[in-house]
Amino acid sequence: MTLRARLLATISVAAVALSMTACSGGANADTTAKDNPYGLVQPGVLRAGTLSDAPPNVYLKDGKFTGFDNDLLTAVAAKLDLKVQFVGTEFSSLLAQVKTKKFDVGSSSITITDARKKTVDFTDKYDFGYLGLEVPAGSSITSFDQLKGKRVAVVQGTVQDDYATHNGLNPVRVPDYNAALNQLRTGTADAWVSPAEIGEKTASESNGKIVAVAKELSENGMAYAVAPGNDKLREALNKALDEVIADGTWQKLEDRYYPGREIPAGFHPGSGKAS
Repeated sequence: MTLRARLLATISVAAVALSMTACSGGANADTTAKDNPYGLVQPGVLRAGTLSDAPPNVYLKDGKFTGFDNDLLTAVAAKLDLKVQFVGTEFSSLLAQVKTKKFDVGSSSITITDARKKTVDFTDKYDFGYLGLEVPAGSSITSFDQLKGKRVAVVQGTVQDDYATHNGLNPVRVPDYNAALNQLRTGTADAWVSPAEIGEKTASESNGKIVAVAKELSENGMAYAVAPGNDKLREALNKALDEVIADGTWQKLEDRYYPGREIPAGFHPGSGKAS
């Protein structure tokens, strides 16, 4: 074979290999888009970061993550033929972990704020919340306007933390709700600004040692957090959320976890289009 013939043969083989690689890459991309349309960490599985110590919203029971937020997310995921894998974490790191796609979604009664929108995107709201005020039994504190100059326990990174900061209080920042409760038990904090439902439940289970004395409506609703720019997942979750509102699942969970709770006038979960 002449040198020219050898060169032509080599070029031909390379061209065929390049063509096959290109075709293979396109096929793989199409397969990935089809099998994992929402860009999940693991196709078919919604990996959710959550907490283990915040009943009735999110908590562990018999080794299983449950609570209003998590049970609702499970029902939403089922509408999308997805299984949910819950993983415990601390709230202070949850949004960053969603942003970096360690988790597909954050589930922990996350209040929508402009500051948090700089880190993550939010679904439509699915819940509302109140700020609660809990104190040790025998405390003279009975209202939020008595907190100036007091040591106030808050979970770091929460809207309760924001509240304490914006109102010029003296916050004792802790990593989780158990730590906040311990601050009251040991007397190292005078009060705890909490998510009201969590604080009230904690107080009711304290054998009279902790008392829930006040609450006020939080300004914004609560939603699931997703990574910035993952519009397909966010839109799919919103659609499925409307479906579980329409089929009565949202109301059943509301009645189970918050029996007798008054829903504020004008609050509508989801897009507001579901009955």
